[in-house]
Amino acid sequence: MSEEFTRNQKILGSAAAFSVCLLLVAYLFTLVLGFLSLKSPADPIGDPYFTILELLIVVIAPLMILVMVVVHYKSSPGNRMYSLLAVVFMVIMAAITCSVHFVILTVSRSIVADGFPWASQFFSFVWPSVTYALDILAWDLFFALSMLCASPVFRKGRLENATRALMIVSGILSLAGFIGVALSDMNLRNIGIIGYAVVPIGVFLLLGIVFWRNRDEYSMQLSSVEQTQS
Repeated sequence: MSEEFTRNQKILGSAAAFSVCLLLVAYLFTLVLGFLSLKSPADPIGDPYFTILELLIVVIAPLMILVMVVVHYKSSPGNRMYSLLAVVFMVIMAAITCSVHFVILTVSRSIVADGFPWASQFFSFVWPSVTYALDILAWDLFFALSMLCASPVFRKGRLENATRALMIVSGILSLAGFIGVALSDMNLRNIGIIGYAVVPIGVFLLLGIVFWRNRDEYSMQLSSVEQTQS
C-alpha cells in the first residue's frame, strides 16, 4: 500500500510538473503577443492579454506547490530539511502572488476607474507600486529560495543533475532581479523574469520526466515483489 501510494504521488507530481511547463509556455506566448500589441514600449499590456496573464499566474502558482510537495516526498532523509523549506517558500510565493493578482483582477479596475489619485501607486505594475513590489518579493525572493532549496534533492544520474543545475540557474537569476529594484531600473529587473518564467520551463519539464521515470521504477519494483511472493 505504501509503495502504491508513493507511485500515485509520482504520477500526480508528473502531471502537475508537465502542466506547469505548458502553462509557462502559454504565459510567455501571451506575454510576447501583449508586447507586440503595444504602440509604445512604455505602454502597459492591455486586454485580453493582461487578463489572460493574470489568470495563468493564479493557476500556475498552486500547481508549483503541488510539484514541490512531491519533491519533498521524493527526497532522501538527509535532504528532507531542504525539500521542506522548498515547499514552505513556494507556499509563501503562491500566497503572495495569488493575492496580488486576484486583487488586480477583481477590484483594482473599479478603484482606478473611480479616479483615486493613489490608485496607480497600489494597483499598477509600473514601478514603484505596492503590488509590483509584492510580486517581486514573491517571485524574485521566495520562488528563488524554493528552487535553490529543492536543488540538493536531485543527484542521481544525468537527468537529475541537469534538473539540479537548472534549478540553481533559475534561483540565481530570479534573485538577480533585485539588482533592478536596488537601482530602480526595471529593465535590469527583467533578469528575474528569465529566472522564474523562462528557465523554469526546462525545470518543470525535467521534473515531470523524473517523476514519470520514478513511476516506472515503482511499477517494476512492485511487479518484481509480486512475482517473488507468488
